[in-house]
Amino acid sequence: MGAQWKQAGREAAAHKKGQVVGKMVREIMIAAKLGGADPDLNARLFVAVEKAKKASVTRDTIDRAIKKGAGLLDEKIEYESVVYEGFAPHKVPVIVECLTDNRNRTAPDIRHLFGKGGQMGQPGSMGFFFEHMGVVEATHPDAGRDPEADAIEAGAQNVEKMEGDEAPESGQGARLFTDLKELAHVSKWLKEAGWTILASEMRYLAKNPVELGEKERAQVVEFLQSIDDHDDVHHVFAGLK
Repeated sequence: MGAQWKQAGREAAAHKKGQVVGKMVREIMIAAKLGGADPDLNARLFVAVEKAKKASVTRDTIDRAIKKGAGLLDEKIEYESVVYEGFAPHKVPVIVECLTDNRNRTAPDIRHLFGKGGQMGQPGSMGFFFEHMGVVEATHPDAGRDPEADAIEAGAQNVEKMEGDEAPESGQGARLFTDLKELAHVSKWLKEAGWTILASEMRYLAKNPVELGEKERAQVVEFLQSIDDHDDVHHVFAGLK
């Protein structure tokens, strides 16, 4: 066999990188479609572009994605957001957000993945287990900055400091929670106040996350990873502690 397994590993890594880049490009297009082509006026687009740059996505690819999403090219964006819900193993509630150009392809695929140890539910069936909110993650170079005061000024509902591995090496980090309709406003206010926006997106937040043993948790994580690896899957939200 020699070192053939190394080639297989490189091919798998290249495929994974291609999946990640594809998802970033779709996010840029959707962000530009919803909020316009100017990252300075579109917090979601700004975050998506910065993330793509860090992943070494080329400038030409980013610019084309922005123009396509904003309708500045002859090509029309055909992606739509579709949500699937159900349970992972051990009754862990799950919500899967997809960006797809063909839901007739995506739906059977996601149903098949849920069938491997989980259970797919009806639309809205997981609403009891989650809150749908806007989340902004940001850092500020001033360690003395009061994130709670800024959260109030920005119009956020709640705020928590980033601690441990999440905290930046200098300054401070905070996670702010907002109404969905206030997400763009809060992100823009924070940016103008000197915060660096790391994430600005709508998320499903688990109300009562399930706590599992090490073995059971590993089974759930493997299940969630198999879904997240699908090309059309944009976000996977799980009620797992």
